[in-house]
Amino acid sequence: METEKIKEHIKKRYSKIATADCSSCSSSSCSSCCPSSSCGTPPKYVAWKVGYSPDDIESVPEDSVSGLGCGNPVALAGLKDGETVLDLGSGGGMDSFLASKIVGPTGKVIGIDMTEEMVAKAKSIASEHGYTNVEFRLGEIENLPIEDETVDVIISNCVVNLAPDKLKVFQEAYRVLKPNGRLVVSDLVTLGELPEAVRNSFDAWAGCIAGALEKGEYLEKIKRAGFQNVKVVSQKPYTIDVSPELRGKILSIQVEAHKN
Repeated sequence: METEKIKEHIKKRYSKIATADCSSCSSSSCSSCCPSSSCGTPPKYVAWKVGYSPDDIESVPEDSVSGLGCGNPVALAGLKDGETVLDLGSGGGMDSFLASKIVGPTGKVIGIDMTEEMVAKAKSIASEHGYTNVEFRLGEIENLPIEDETVDVIISNCVVNLAPDKLKVFQEAYRVLKPNGRLVVSDLVTLGELPEAVRNSFDAWAGCIAGALEKGEYLEKIKRAGFQNVKVVSQKPYTIDVSPELRGKILSIQVEAHKN
């Protein structure tokens, strides 16, 4: 499948999500506007199901909670006061806002997203709610608009699987991290090969399934980018929006890696 066509299809889907009011979805329009296939399922519930605590969810602006993730990388990142955090595929900004509270006013959070509507939404939420240590930039995670060795921690939530060139994503992450920096990502991987029809589906790509790598291959690409101490912190079967024939083949994993 052509890389640019995949990216354009993904942008269209997330543009619709960014500009939609999912609270008013009907059964006929749900699939085009809501992040979850369960029409009427509140994004807050989906966020809780993938690993956010009720306190996490209530501590950020409601509009930033999209229910699009597959884990909670902020909870595992060990963030510290004053650190600079980069959020790959920041969407509506939920993880960025959670991180901003931990790093404090002397720290900084930068969110990167390739969908203009998502960036605009996150910027609007940040401005409305007075987040002064968070900024959002338009860009692709395979070509980060970030200077070399300027970031302490990189987080990402179910986004790397959307990138056709995952090795380039991890190479870019390595480039912008400071020495001794760390990468903490939540993502989807597979157990074995997916059916060819799934791999060739634009909708499955936009739904975070078609682009998922086999677990071992995913971890190997992180290592090839230069990272050390690559480890799976936790993993569990992923079932949200997964068709019956793929149940048991999709894993949600939380991975930590370090730049020496």
